[in-house]
Amino acid sequence: MSQRRPILVLAFCALAVAGLGLRDWPLKDGRAVALANGTLAPYGLSLAAEGPATLRVLPLPKLTLERVRVAAPDGAVLAEGERMAAEFDPVGWIAGRGMVGEIRLDRARLSPDLAAWSGPLTHLRRGFGAGAVPPRLVLAGSRIGDGDEARAIDLDVAWPLWSGALTARATLDWRGVPARLSLTRLRGGDLLEGRRSPFAAELAWEDGGLALDGTAALDADGEAPVTLAGRARFETQSLSRTLAWIGQDAPLAALAGPFSVQGSFETHGRAVSWPVVRVGTGNATLEGAGAFSLGAGKVPRLSVQATLAADRLDVGPLTGALLTLLGDGAAPVALEPLTRGDLDLRMSATEARVGPLTMDDLAASVLVRDAALEIALNRARLKGGVMKARLTLTKGADPAETDLRVQGGVDQIDLGGLMADLGASRWVSGPLQGTFVLDSHARDVAGLIGRVGGRVNVAIEDGALSGLDLADIIHRNGHLAPGALARRNGRTGFEKAAMVLRFSDGIGEIAEADLRGAGVAATLSGQVSLPEQRLDLVALLSSRQSAEARRGIRIAISGPWDDLTAQGRRSDADEPAIRVPTEARMPGGFHVPAVLDLPAPARAYAP
Repeated sequence: MSQRRPILVLAFCALAVAGLGLRDWPLKDGRAVALANGTLAPYGLSLAAEGPATLRVLPLPKLTLERVRVAAPDGAVLAEGERMAAEFDPVGWIAGRGMVGEIRLDRARLSPDLAAWSGPLTHLRRGFGAGAVPPRLVLAGSRIGDGDEARAIDLDVAWPLWSGALTARATLDWRGVPARLSLTRLRGGDLLEGRRSPFAAELAWEDGGLALDGTAALDADGEAPVTLAGRARFETQSLSRTLAWIGQDAPLAALAGPFSVQGSFETHGRAVSWPVVRVGTGNATLEGAGAFSLGAGKVPRLSVQATLAADRLDVGPLTGALLTLLGDGAAPVALEPLTRGDLDLRMSATEARVGPLTMDDLAASVLVRDAALEIALNRARLKGGVMKARLTLTKGADPAETDLRVQGGVDQIDLGGLMADLGASRWVSGPLQGTFVLDSHARDVAGLIGRVGGRVNVAIEDGALSGLDLADIIHRNGHLAPGALARRNGRTGFEKAAMVLRFSDGIGEIAEADLRGAGVAATLSGQVSLPEQRLDLVALLSSRQSAEARRGIRIAISGPWDDLTAQGRRSDADEPAIRVPTEARMPGGFHVPAVLDLPAPARAYAP
């Protein structure tokens, strides 16, 4: 006999055995389900199958069942899948890790009832402690419930025999947005033995991502099953869009665009504290400490507290977002979109910018409660002076209306420098001081403006008007010297200028307004209409010299804010009928009236 013949026979037998082993052998439903239930029983699960069952021997024994249903002991259906495959692991069975090496469920519908999963998860935790869990669990093409929130779920959880660390990777569509999730370095045995386990987790979606790196521990007595500590990084291109995606609300989220948080964190039940945190919103970056917590209920209310500081703070984008939100007169001022959560934020900055304005030593706070919003500028140095202000919005007696209150004051602010920063002509200069208190209530922005009531007091001491010599105008009976405005060399110094403006239903009535200089006096009366953006004022200029006490110039200023006109006449008591009419366009509310018989070429130089 040739020596090759036994080898050929053995090779043929091996091929035959391999062919038989790689074939799917049909099994009776009862035996297959009984075998599968034997592997699922330690986890408190039972299985039923409506389709055929097969068994493959090689390379590892593998049981496959079609159209399966997995239920909890109380009969609640946890999963329904088109196919379930259980791969047996002889090596793991010998090592005491259980018979099943891998369980795979394809195109499954998972129960959205979290309470129904509590029992199996408890058994799974016990299995980790006993080392009797499948080294690999796989879900492919699955969904939760009808797939309205989570679908296209591909999940792979592995706990290899040679490693004590659990890893999990998943991809899914959550509310129509693709997302990726990974968990690594988690040691399940350490958790169950009461020790902290390291872990690293990442979640990524099209608008941003979340990364955690730290330690975890089981907390059987706490509100949450696991407590975490470590470092976190969260960033998103749109905070409001991300919160809407995950189904959570946050206070003032509608005003935030790109947003990021990173720093050290610790969890305590439903609360997370940040001993060290860096927050980025728009172009601003602040550092400090904070915390947030979720309340109870089906839709928990978020509560945030933080104390943050910055060397330089640009609040222009945030202010711009607020103005855009309220820019349309028909825009509602309902508080509900802005107060979906609680916020207690304290901010400080060495230097802060709001558009063209630069403020130093800023301290501000934002307080949001249910149906109440308060923004306070507690202190800010502006142009050599100090400014304080407070804006309060609360739900009105009519739930559809919002009550507004604005109050504050300025002290020793360089008005000329302020006007220059705002891009206006420095036609008046001097240290500005004053107070204001304004109230209103309405359903929309236009209604708030139309119902403004309150009081504004302003005063300037030792100031000056630039570009005009009021004493010369009085001396010339209301006429300007030729080329005076073009040369802009006129100046009127004054000891004090003060005005008291009382508002009612959006109309500001000038209660008191006068100016006193070395040789000139001026008074102002009339109205300012906020709804119509219109001025109707009368200014009276007169000399303070006794011989000229009866002579004066009366100037009527009226029209829209951006298209004002001025008309003047002498106000001599003996000649009441004499009028010297004139009109002059004025380019803006920050400009001094170009009065009295100005030729057209000269009007172009009006301040």
